[in-house]
Amino acid sequence: MLVNLIFLVLQIFQFILLARVLLSFFPDIDRSNAIVQLLYDVTEPVLRPIRDLLPQTGMVDFSPLVVFLGISVLMQILRFL
Repeated sequence: MLVNLIFLVLQIFQFILLARVLLSFFPDIDRSNAIVQLLYDVTEPVLRPIRDLLPQTGMVDFSPLVVFLGISVLMQILRFL
């Protein structure tokens, strides 16, 4: 039961993170929009520490990729529990 709840939360977070990544392709988007702000508020606490650990790569931010990979690994582990 708890494993299923954690799995669901991780899936929801992946969708929220995907939405944020897709928004980054639209530089003119209004970041003061409530939905956009919610996406940033939910994902930034996870992305910021990883972004600080990764080397600077110019305009490309690999932190969402690292988070997606980490969540995928966690979800695979949860499937076996």
